[in-house]
Amino acid sequence: MAGGGIPTDSPGISGGYLSGKKLIYPLSLVISLFFLWGFSYGLLDVLNKHFQTVLGVTRLESTGLQVMYFGGGYLCFSPIAAEVLKRKGYKVTILMGLTLYSLGAIFFWPVAHFSTPTNEKAAFGGFLACTFVIACGLATLETSANSYAVVIGHPATASARLQFCQSWNGVASFTGPLIASKAFFSGENANSLTNVQYVYLAVACAGVAVGVLFFFSKLPEVQEAAVRSASIVAADSEELGLPMDQYGHIIEQKPLWKEYNMMFGFVAQFCYVGAQVTIATFFINYSTEAASYTSEEGARLLSYGLIVFTVGRFIAAGMAYVLESNFILMIYAAASIALSAYVSTAHGTGGVACIIVIFFFMAPMYPSIFTIGTANLGRNTRRGAGILVMGVSGGAVFPPIQGAIADSATTRISYLVPMVGFIVVLVYCSAHWYRHGMHILRVKGENVVATALEGGAVGGAVQTVHYDEKRLSIVDMEQVRRSSLGIATPMKY
Repeated sequence: MAGGGIPTDSPGISGGYLSGKKLIYPLSLVISLFFLWGFSYGLLDVLNKHFQTVLGVTRLESTGLQVMYFGGGYLCFSPIAAEVLKRKGYKVTILMGLTLYSLGAIFFWPVAHFSTPTNEKAAFGGFLACTFVIACGLATLETSANSYAVVIGHPATASARLQFCQSWNGVASFTGPLIASKAFFSGENANSLTNVQYVYLAVACAGVAVGVLFFFSKLPEVQEAAVRSASIVAADSEELGLPMDQYGHIIEQKPLWKEYNMMFGFVAQFCYVGAQVTIATFFINYSTEAASYTSEEGARLLSYGLIVFTVGRFIAAGMAYVLESNFILMIYAAASIALSAYVSTAHGTGGVACIIVIFFFMAPMYPSIFTIGTANLGRNTRRGAGILVMGVSGGAVFPPIQGAIADSATTRISYLVPMVGFIVVLVYCSAHWYRHGMHILRVKGENVVATALEGGAVGGAVQTVHYDEKRLSIVDMEQVRRSSLGIATPMKY
């Protein structure tokens, strides 16, 4: 192979989307990225409690990790990642993300190694800087991988496909606390940062290994259409086939700032991620204060909660093939609100058990909101994906609020904060469900013929124009088929 690359059977895409066995290889590559940042996120919440013990920081100060992770990285770097994706495509963007991710993990080694009881605050600041670099890498990976998982296959199954990929994020997220409960809290490690060095060195090695795999693999790229092509000229405009989504709504090209569904999706994503992060961030504190568990037991229970989260993702992915994603999201958000209200008043094991149940209902929210929010954006999909990923910055805003309440009142009362986030999610998905016909079963849409794409830089979102077969005459139908198969006059690029 030219360039000495590793032989792969990954197909290229000149337009449209992949299906069947052709999806396996590119989705497997994307799943490896979800696994990496799931493991990193699983470690974050355990580090929060560990730094409280070793470095003597308060609960409010410890949320600086979440501020740097979700605010510094995702809020500040997601627009940069989206622009790189717009200009350079998926492969370059993913490699950039893996490089930043690995560098941030490597930097944990010197910070932990030179940490002493006399420079605890400075060491904590160093860990915040490392977390920021890791978050920049993860924001880049999320911007590219989430969008890629959505556009690489059939639009009707985009939500189920993204939820399946995100499920592997959950698999990694519960292995993080399982490892950390032994590495950080057992024996002499309970008051030491030594094992933090080795854990993050392993994380860096994993990032480098995945980066090498992506570098030598032929990742299928998806063209972004600059203009609609292969349009049909008909005498009667009512018989003209127009691009529609599966609900029968005409897809219009709008300026990015007029994509109101995406904007409200950003608000919902912001509030959801804020709620999710607060649920997990103070889980160990809740289990040691509202119940009678030790920190090590709390870390282990957190891993059980993340296992439930993972199972919930796989179950929701299956449900999304049968039910509408906005309907599933509406039911799950309502259940999360009720459980959060109970947790804020409960004591003992019952409250801890309810938080674990909330992990199940949170599971499909991020991929569902992302899919709904980026639907039908056309040429704006890549920048829209960047904006939706910026919604992850909610994880930087909610934890300090919860930490302040926990310091001034109790951790138990502070769990009213995530309830507010779930209320916003419920409003968004209920409005979307109502506007799109209040369907319960998944709408598959009409049979369509996909025409070719024209223009655009390599990499980005599918903007294939679909024409409803039932609305075209035989002559028009043949013209579309000829254009789709490349029989018509070749288009100039």
